Amino acid sequence: MSDTPSVLFVCVHNAGRSQMAAGWLTHLAGDRVEVRSAGSAPAESINPVAVAAMVEVGIDLTDQRPKILTPEGVQASDVVVTMGCGDACPFFPGKRYEDWKLEDPAGQGIEAVRAIRDEIRARIEKLIAELDAA
Repeated sequence: MSDTPSVLFVCVHNAGRSQMAAGWLTHLAGDRVEVRSAGSAPAESINPVAVAAMVEVGIDLTDQRPKILTPEGVQASDVVVTMGCGDACPFFPGKRYEDWKLEDPAGQGIEAVRAIRDEIRARIEKLIAELDAA
């Protein structure tokens, strides 16, 4: 891992879980970690309920856009966290891969998305502690 580790969050649409995770990591780790997110089949825009849930905790995702997952993005990352993208994520030896089983916020109300948001935060805090220890 480089001096500034790079983390890529991947979900299918890059509109909910991966965007919330990237927002949390950027917010909590600052410039100590390079943060990316992408999707295997990106949506047109970020889930507005996910945006609303993150605004509640002081994180603004309104300037973010879903991005396509590329092999280059995976290769440039030290840690790849998948969130339900199945086999669409390319595998490169030497990368750390984690698969986070998280409920999809698509079509969910704000209460359900808050719970997903909070679960993501807990996982991000653990990931930051592991990256800091490395």
